[in-house]
Amino acid sequence: MKWQEVCDDPALRDLPYKIELNEWGKIIMSPASNRHGILQAALVRALARAREDGLVIAECSVQTSKGVKVADVAWASAEFMDQQGDVTPYQKAPEVCIEIFSPSNSPAEMDEKRELYLAKGAQEFWLCDEQGQISVFDCVGHLAASRLFPNVDRIDTGYHH
Repeated sequence: MKWQEVCDDPALRDLPYKIELNEWGKIIMSPASNRHGILQAALVRALARAREDGLVIAECSVQTSKGVKVADVAWASAEFMDQQGDVTPYQKAPEVCIEIFSPSNSPAEMDEKRELYLAKGAQEFWLCDEQGQISVFDCVGHLAASRLFPNVDRIDTGYHH
């Protein structure tokens, strides 16, 4: 299956799942919790407040060597947007690709996504846990802090359970 077919299929539009394609064009679905959505919205707000010289993208699709992966949140510079526009999926990854770790994910899956996004040109990969703590990685490994967003190290949702 091709990504455009997934996007155009009316039966797949309102599913309560994040949809991706694996390297063989098969649909992979992950259930999204409300906690996931709360963290995703908080990440969008934090990135938009921290920098105005780019664009924050929710559910950003990137063509990788192992199919289309969809970052929960991404940040793309104005230069990236000038070059890539709103093509779907992106053939190159935006500068920052973020995944929110949830119970349906495995550490191995997140490691693979990190490698795939970085291989497609992301400068940083962020992994946000369910408490809002962020781990930042580049091509070399784990970073003490983001180079692009040095003041964003955890996400406060404004809601504490």
